[in-house]
Amino acid sequence: MTTAPRSAFRRLLWPLLVLLLLLLGGLGAAWYVLWKPNVRPSAFGPAYLYIRTGTGYAAVLDSLRKGELLHDFGTFEQVARWRDYPRQVQPGRYLLKPGLSNAALLTLLAQGEQDTVAFTLDAFKYKPQLARQVARQLETDSVPLRQLLQNNAYLRRRYQLDTTTILTLFLPGPYRLLWNTSAPQFLDSAAAMHRRFWTTERRRRADSLGLSPVEVHVLASIVQRETAKKEDKPLIAGTYLNRLRRGMRLQADPTLLWAIGNFGVRRVLNRDKLVDSPYNTYKHKGLPPGPITSANRQSLDAVLKPARHDYLFFCARPGGSGYSDFAATFTEHKKNARRYQQWLDSLGVKR
Repeated sequence: MTTAPRSAFRRLLWPLLVLLLLLLGGLGAAWYVLWKPNVRPSAFGPAYLYIRTGTGYAAVLDSLRKGELLHDFGTFEQVARWRDYPRQVQPGRYLLKPGLSNAALLTLLAQGEQDTVAFTLDAFKYKPQLARQVARQLETDSVPLRQLLQNNAYLRRRYQLDTTTILTLFLPGPYRLLWNTSAPQFLDSAAAMHRRFWTTERRRRADSLGLSPVEVHVLASIVQRETAKKEDKPLIAGTYLNRLRRGMRLQADPTLLWAIGNFGVRRVLNRDKLVDSPYNTYKHKGLPPGPITSANRQSLDAVLKPARHDYLFFCARPGGSGYSDFAATFTEHKKNARRYQQWLDSLGVKR
């Protein structure tokens, strides 16, 4: 009496089991394709995917393959087509964390959630040095940046600076930018940092000294080339400001080195002082037309908060400590200078 119902139940159970297994298999396949970890760990630190501006999906696949960044390229391509990613490629520098799934990786790429580049802009003396530094960190080539730095009309219109004073726009120090920042965007970022530095209080201090922000940068660049010693910077700034107030020539050796194009000189010679250049502060009164290096915050603040004293002269101290000896009279200065020259003679330094 019970055989027939049991037989019917078994016949109904098998199709249900088969359907359940198919559903579970589909879910398993979906998990494998979409959510299984697919980004490989790197033995060389963080792995980055760089997508250059103007490139497309083929370039993304090529970079992923060459970098061996994925376990399974087939499933990535499958999900990329489902998500219509080939039409959503966005340039940038993307941090690929180990264990990211295809779904998570494609969300990252399609939404342009790129990682920023943190770097330190070192002090530089010439515009090509700036362009090379930036090109080593960002996607932009040095050429477009150099072209902008030589475009007088553009610089005047956008920053109220010219090709000589544009170096006052840049503050050495930490920067954090998107990798695909363009040359104009980099200049705008530098300008924004410049505006943040020039607070109301700093502008007030510059006004009290009778200097514009550009002139502060120019004088700070000289101070920076004169010494790396924090304690001496305000003393040197005060000395130069005293000379400016009295109408004396600055007679700053670093400006001569800029004019002759040789910052490696340890001993300035009399013939150097004859060079025909607006940067020759032995010949020309006042500040040179532009900075001789990109002044850092410490040098700028040394000019804005100079030491108050009666010094009109200084020279390097013998012994190579990096400090300077200061004097209020030329007679005292000649004694200091003679001691330094004798020390150079003892080392055999001729140039």
